[in-house]
Amino acid sequence: MNILGIETSCDETSIAVISNDKLTANLISSQDFHAKYGGVVPELSSRAHLQIIIPLIKDALKKSNLELKDFDLICSTAGPGLIGALLVGLTFAKGLSFSLNKPFIPVDHIEGHLYSGFLMEDKPEFPYLALVVSGGHTLLVLVKSFIEMKILGTTVDDAAGEAFDKVSKMLGFPYPGGPQIQKNAESGDENKIDFPVAETKGYDFSFSGLKTAVLRYIQKKYPDKSKMTQQDLYDISASFQQAVVKALVQKTKQAIENNNIKSLSLVGGVAANKKIREAFNELSHKYQKKLVIPELQYCGDNAAMIAFRGKTLYDSGKRFGLDYPPYPGFKFEDYNKSKSSL
Repeated sequence: MNILGIETSCDETSIAVISNDKLTANLISSQDFHAKYGGVVPELSSRAHLQIIIPLIKDALKKSNLELKDFDLICSTAGPGLIGALLVGLTFAKGLSFSLNKPFIPVDHIEGHLYSGFLMEDKPEFPYLALVVSGGHTLLVLVKSFIEMKILGTTVDDAAGEAFDKVSKMLGFPYPGGPQIQKNAESGDENKIDFPVAETKGYDFSFSGLKTAVLRYIQKKYPDKSKMTQQDLYDISASFQQAVVKALVQKTKQAIENNNIKSLSLVGGVAANKKIREAFNELSHKYQKKLVIPELQYCGDNAAMIAFRGKTLYDSGKRFGLDYPPYPGFKFEDYNKSKSSL
């Protein structure tokens, strides 16, 4: 079976091919030009997807030694994400499906991340606990099978990745902020500043208070930001990062203790953060649970996870018409509610 995966939810255009259960291509084109604007510009993102999607598909076909007619299944991210960006991949995939008379599977972007651990040689074991940490989402999910999952907790305000980007901007670092915070934190004292970890109900997360605490600290301590030293930047970065890690570990630890799981998975773009990965390795050893963290190329937005998730949905008997989803950018919760009618 040959499967084509398309991902265009934000500022990466990605095309992947799975052929006979083997990933033969996972091409990613990143839109680095957004850095000069301090964040992703939706309209520019959409245009960039339009320009690169066909050349990327041609490269993926060549790398996989396939032709379009050889595909048996077409999969594309359908949401959540930037509406204009999603429309590019989603409508392209639907058009391709129609022209080739091949089945089409719309994939929830978050579900792609949830199952990205299965792209590794050592795969998660059901039931497993997955922490999704990305620019727009922070979720704790109990994954029971390829068709059954339960959201245990989510963010009540900012996602972890969003907090990283906003604090990075406060400190004057270039976009994207996550890697900049991590880099500067390596030379800082993570115990220098006691930033708060929000108390939330259940397994939910909150990072807006932490973000505000950093802002207030900077305003009070450095009314003249020109007097902030390089070491100050290091220490603020390290202390902020440590507070985020504490929040993530605290809720995940609680979920591990209260749910019967066989393994643990850390996924999403922020899963590339070294400090978070180290903390989850410690959790894994403490509770004697297998930990699966995807390779860096599968942490960020990529089409390999979309192709794989599309395959598992198809293999589970899911079928979709070209009129589904009813709108691009549908949310994770809406997708789960709609499953009963599929």
